[in-house]
Amino acid sequence: MEPNILKRIFFDEHGHWDKFVRKNEGRIRANVLKEVAKFRDCGNPKNGFKLLVCEGCHDLRLVPYRCKGRFCTTCSCGETEEWSRLLEEDVFQVNHRHVIMTIDEGLREIFLKHRHLLKEFMDEAVRIVKEYFEKKHKITPGIIAGLHTFGSRLNFNPHVHMLVTMGGMKKNGEWKSYDFVPFEMLRKQWQTVVLKLIRRNLNERDKKQVQSRLQKAYSNNGEGFYVHAPKQKGNVKAQLGYIGRYMRRPAIAVKRIVDYDGEYVEFRYHDKTDGQEKTERITVEEFIARLIRHIPDENFKTIRYYGVYSRRIKALCKKLVSVWQQAARKWIVRAKRMLSRRTWSERLKEKTGHDPMTCPKCQCYYEYKGEVCLEDGQLKVKVALCSNSKAVLERMIRDVTGVEKQKEARKEKEAGKRAVKQIPARQDGHKLHLPAV
Repeated sequence: MEPNILKRIFFDEHGHWDKFVRKNEGRIRANVLKEVAKFRDCGNPKNGFKLLVCEGCHDLRLVPYRCKGRFCTTCSCGETEEWSRLLEEDVFQVNHRHVIMTIDEGLREIFLKHRHLLKEFMDEAVRIVKEYFEKKHKITPGIIAGLHTFGSRLNFNPHVHMLVTMGGMKKNGEWKSYDFVPFEMLRKQWQTVVLKLIRRNLNERDKKQVQSRLQKAYSNNGEGFYVHAPKQKGNVKAQLGYIGRYMRRPAIAVKRIVDYDGEYVEFRYHDKTDGQEKTERITVEEFIARLIRHIPDENFKTIRYYGVYSRRIKALCKKLVSVWQQAARKWIVRAKRMLSRRTWSERLKEKTGHDPMTCPKCQCYYEYKGEVCLEDGQLKVKVALCSNSKAVLERMIRDVTGVEKQKEARKEKEAGKRAVKQIPARQDGHKLHLPAV
């Protein structure tokens, strides 16, 4: 399938997204409309672009801005790769556990209807893990939590993924290691926490509506809700990169979409009940409905940091551990290591092996000459390194917006009207039948 198959499903000649919006007017969250609109215009030069010029053959290249939206497959995949790369370099170089905490199937609809519970849902999952290590081992672990609201079939299935250090920092800065996670205790605690969370945050009317679901979730899970934390083997850095990419992944990867015929979408999924790879074929309307429910609310952070990874105290914790590791001769953190984000060309070169800044015609390098931005609904030159660059950018603006074509169309229309006026009327009193202009 082509890389933009998801964009084709939403916005091709069938107009599925526009039909979906009209049919569900007033029921779609505002942020969903905003993110899908950004996805629709991603890569459209009408929203701004940069000008690159080959220093050898002077070939011109227009690079459109990207939307950087949370729903855009192109932008989110690149951001996920970059985030996981920085993660594996920035965290403590110790063993981590990938802890997964889920809930009873009957409670999923409650969180779908009351999305404001999801922030506290994440916090509570982290709290019971963090409190165990603080009370049992007198240390503060590092935890990076990620919220997934999707299952393999795009169903709404909220669960928390956590990257937990198998060790923690004492008050004096010493690092203490451990390798045990009390599953049975955490399962019962997690079940209690989730049920109390729902009861605590719903009003009396809503609690009456979900009371039967809460009772079934308690009676059907005698050992508590499912908690999984497999041991990680092998290279620590490779583990962190894999878990990071998994935590940050989108609801569906483009490569999982098998077929789209204009009416139905077929996609692959892994059935965890029997471990088999299967496919499901659903209408486009159902596919869109399943997919957009996983777009988070505006400003909602699906990745959060706790313990020694908390943004407020991470720098201090690294400094204390660095002092301790010099005496203990144990490599836990890299002192004074500066991390920087890669440019789009660096990421593309690593992925494809081809440098996009190299001209395919003469193998010389492209140079940045300026860019155009959208201001008050109009494209304007923001940067131009010379007068020639400015002239080229202004010409590109006219080409992109179709101003010249519109002018030509108006001229042709006016010329046609003048020609009609100049044709004399027939002397026999009959009107001339002229073609429409």
